[in-house]
Amino acid sequence: MSSGSPDKRRKMESALNQLKKHTVVVADTGDFNAIDEYKPQDATTNPSLILAAAKMPAYQHLVDEAIKYGIAKGGTEEEQAANTMDKLFVDFGLEILKKVPGRVSTEVDARLSFDKDEMVAKALKLIALYEEAGIGKERVLIKLSSTWEGIQAGKELEEKHGVHCNMTLLFSFAQAVACAEAKVTLISPFVGRILDWYKENTGRKSYEPHEDPGVLSVTKIYNYYKKFGYSTVVMGASFRNTGEVKALAGCDLLTISPGLLAELSQDHSVVTEMLNVEKAKACDLEKIHLDEKAFRWQHNEERMAVEKLSDGIRKFAADAVKLETMIKEKMLNVKNGQ
Repeated sequence: MSSGSPDKRRKMESALNQLKKHTVVVADTGDFNAIDEYKPQDATTNPSLILAAAKMPAYQHLVDEAIKYGIAKGGTEEEQAANTMDKLFVDFGLEILKKVPGRVSTEVDARLSFDKDEMVAKALKLIALYEEAGIGKERVLIKLSSTWEGIQAGKELEEKHGVHCNMTLLFSFAQAVACAEAKVTLISPFVGRILDWYKENTGRKSYEPHEDPGVLSVTKIYNYYKKFGYSTVVMGASFRNTGEVKALAGCDLLTISPGLLAELSQDHSVVTEMLNVEKAKACDLEKIHLDEKAFRWQHNEERMAVEKLSDGIRKFAADAVKLETMIKEKMLNVKNGQ
């Protein structure tokens, strides 16, 4: 016996399950205990998410293990703290990989955002730590800030080392074009932070999903990539509400916080595919090429993107400093036998 018409069954199905038919769903969290029930394919972390998780009692054992590792590696206090941070980021990644079948994104310290060589070196160190733990580089995405230097670091890591990169803090079309030309694996254009900027800097306080400036930005990037056959895939990130998520159904991937995953799992409205390759190929976009000078000029022309990129780097760097300070205090306690 059928349980009703296909339409009725679809209405009973959660928005999250419908979304998974069009898009790869990724969990955006360092709190890996929050991942299980939503069955995401991949997971993403960043310094702010790791800081939040590292403060939770449930994860203190990971912090303690990383500190032991950092102290055992020796060197100056700064070197010990840096080794501890790297180990902690990787240890969270390893735990996440026990919960997801796909990949985890681990972020390079935002304080290196303008130093290509240092970003490459840090990325290779993180990959080496994963490999020491038995995880191959195909299951890891290295997150890099989408500065010109970050994009060139991504290009070098992909071409010379076979390391897959996830370009983050992406707000401008220029950043997206440069990433595609660098042939990085994946980009994370930020939806909600774009919306935040428009709310703060225009008189307008609310937007419907189809006119949300963050949604429009990601749609344009997706269409450009598909129209011109770039291999780089698009993963919308930083969502403020489920309307933004549903408005990007069909995007290659979407990374979503546990709070919004919970809302989507309780939502039974119909989710329709909004983005697809056919629509993208029919759209009216011209192919452009950006060298460094053209990139810097075009990115600079987008006030929102300039402000949100610098703000994003500052915030991630500030949280890295907070995490580092917490680690140094704990290290001192361990050394003093407390």
